[in-house]
Amino acid sequence: MTKPRKSRAFVSLLLDVGVPLGSYYLLKGGFGMSAVAALGWSSVVPVVRTGWGVWRQREVNALPLLILLANLVGLLLGVGTGDARLMLVKDSAVGSLVGFALLGSVVAGRPMMTATLKPWLVKGDGGREAAWARLRAESPAFRRAELRFSAVWGAAFVAECALRVVGVYTFPVDTMVWLGTVVMIVTMVCAFAVSGALGAGPMVHMIGAAVASDRAPESGTVVIGAQEPEQNSSLAGSTHR
Repeated sequence: MTKPRKSRAFVSLLLDVGVPLGSYYLLKGGFGMSAVAALGWSSVVPVVRTGWGVWRQREVNALPLLILLANLVGLLLGVGTGDARLMLVKDSAVGSLVGFALLGSVVAGRPMMTATLKPWLVKGDGGREAAWARLRAESPAFRRAELRFSAVWGAAFVAECALRVVGVYTFPVDTMVWLGTVVMIVTMVCAFAVSGALGAGPMVHMIGAAVASDRAPESGTVVIGAQEPEQNSSLAGSTHR
């Protein structure tokens, strides 16, 4: 990961996790707001940031749009009812909606995480971009890895949702504000590791092999160069497609 990407990832983590968490305790403990008011105001930055991202792309990207709508509905519902626990469940609802949407996209054969994954794998390189397109059209192993990447993240979001809902109605609100963040971070770390092993890792290997084969003077087609990674990939045993 390049330095600009690391910086963007750090800023995103700060805005989506650090600011809401810190602002909740500041508003509640420092300014004496109720739990509901503090949760509502601490949710403003992530909602605005997601909305800005959707508007800036100037195109309909299902995943961020779904997150934005779920956040807005949950925020309005929590403020309207005055139930702090319901506002915390809102975060779980967002995760579950995203998770089920990802799993549904896998079943439909159109994995939603591809829009997020592709820029990280092709890295703006024309050769890798062309390799991605050819492998996606001609390599079943590549498509299986792509589907597995989204499937892992879908399952992770659903599991996180279940854990957070149990926590919301088991622990005090103040405890669950930071504990929910811990659950989210642990879930993301696990999802990164598993999706990398089952999805992104094999895809990187296949793209690299296809690019090398395409550039080699004695190479034939990219498909021939990509067959060996397909056969050796742990995904080769998948029954999908």
